[in-house]
Amino acid sequence: MKRKIVSAALCLIMAAALFTGCGNTGSNAKGDKDAAGDKDAAGQESAGGKESVVIWDYFETDAQKVMIQDLIDGFNSSQDQYEASHVYVPFSDYEKQLTLGMASGELPDLVILDGCGMASFIQMDLFGDVSNANIKWEEYLEGPMSSTMADGKHYGIPFATNCTALFYNKDLFDAANVAYPDENTTWEEFREMAKTLTKDGVTGFGNAATGTDEGTFQCLQWLYTAGGDYQNITAGIDAYKLMQEMVAEGSWSKDCVNWTQSDVNNNFVAGNLAMQQNGPWQIPGIEKDAPDLNYGVTVLPKKDAASGQATSILGGENMGAVKQDNMDGAIAFIEYYDQTENMVNAMKQYGSFPPKTEAAQDSYWTDDPIQKSFIQQLDTSIPRGPSASWPAYSDAIQTGFQEVMTSAKTPEKAAEDTQAGVDKVKAAEK
Repeated sequence: MKRKIVSAALCLIMAAALFTGCGNTGSNAKGDKDAAGDKDAAGQESAGGKESVVIWDYFETDAQKVMIQDLIDGFNSSQDQYEASHVYVPFSDYEKQLTLGMASGELPDLVILDGCGMASFIQMDLFGDVSNANIKWEEYLEGPMSSTMADGKHYGIPFATNCTALFYNKDLFDAANVAYPDENTTWEEFREMAKTLTKDGVTGFGNAATGTDEGTFQCLQWLYTAGGDYQNITAGIDAYKLMQEMVAEGSWSKDCVNWTQSDVNNNFVAGNLAMQQNGPWQIPGIEKDAPDLNYGVTVLPKKDAASGQATSILGGENMGAVKQDNMDGAIAFIEYYDQTENMVNAMKQYGSFPPKTEAAQDSYWTDDPIQKSFIQQLDTSIPRGPSASWPAYSDAIQTGFQEVMTSAKTPEKAAEDTQAGVDKVKAAEK
């Protein structure tokens, strides 16, 4: 299959801008292929005369690795024209490898990537138009679907969707005689809970505020709930104030500026945090490693009693079809995944939610109180961007959160400087 080759100069420039990722990191699995120098990554014909369909992913957990292989095995056995396989690429190098692959012409047929990164690569002409595929477009959730589109065209489909919500340790709450948080919990009540629970080596609350897009993914929710958004920082200054004051009180862990989402969950499981902000992908690990942990999940706290449910930020992956002369194999795999049964089975293993309305109504999610809380939170979740300049926005935004949480700047100064950084990105887009 002939690949579309983009000028090396353009790709190298974009590589520098896109090096910051949008999700979690990964490590290679035994037996996985390496993207660098692998002939299959260039779409060669597979053994047995079937046409090869190569997929790149960065999946790191055991459950995710089993999921993608089971999905591929199911596709391969469902027809006799294509033979799919997947190539692992470390998340830290993922977007860089895609960009360099565009310059060299060495690319897969399909790319599974974080939803917030897709707009940049659509603009770079990595993905091809699959609007004519046999896909039930109207069944997809609006937020995830919008991140796969540009100018009314479809360049793939949402693969998985998720958001963060509030985990709480019931035993710690019971011991402190504190009522559990719920959908009516306000910031003021949340703050008092965290203060009361901060004792005996336990911190009331923690989240991932590392200086990457992983931190933006977790911190941006607070800005939106305060009334701001990714282009209007000063309108959400109350979020900066809440963060800085709670960190100063010791009830919001000061270590969050260095914590990934895995670090946060490890501290929650260890009993070092009474509450954590995290996602449903942590549930399989908790069930496996801490089956006796007595915890609950509810939506994130809202700003005040008059406010509606707090916003959360959409996470998850999209599946994009690489632009090339023959995209039939890529489209065939997308159409296979679009089938509700296949999507449901994959997401049960993955620890995330199906991005289709019908699939998300499976009793696996709706009958489980913890999973159900995430579905409720998804109702008010929004995507990062979408913007082709998202990496630059994210960098400016997360710098502001870091400055606030370390008290390097006052909330007012941090908001002012972050707004200036965001405005600069906006001006460059025009």
